[in-house]
Amino acid sequence: MAIQPHSLIVIGALLLALVTVESGGVFLTRVMQGSVAANALQKSFFRAGHAHAAVLLVLSIVILSVIDTANLSGVWEVIGRYGVPAAAILMPAGFFLSAIGPEPARPNRFMALLWVGVFCVTAGLVVAGVGILVAGISGL
Repeated sequence: MAIQPHSLIVIGALLLALVTVESGGVFLTRVMQGSVAANALQKSFFRAGHAHAAVLLVLSIVILSVIDTANLSGVWEVIGRYGVPAAAILMPAGFFLSAIGPEPARPNRFMALLWVGVFCVTAGLVVAGVGILVAGISGL
């Protein structure tokens, strides 16, 4: 089965989004070298946000490359197809935005985005994984 056009569009957008992760790496390098002021919380959250963005974008591309074989429909298709890509936006945003400001001592309310992203990635992985597994077993 060929990759559907809507999956190709999202994959193309995700590949372009990886360029923002690359520029984020430049920022992170400046933070770690001391060129940009950041406290320990900010450094660790910036690192975590950067890593989660990259991994979740690549994982999204992998899932979108095979999800059409799962024959999901309705809400299951939406969750399986877009859960991990949504998390690729929400989780890094939660890390970055919850550590903004001068010398934050703890994460702010934007930390909620991280937990919404955790829910999205978990739901997306379970639905896509089960759908793809069922499709594989059915094809035997």
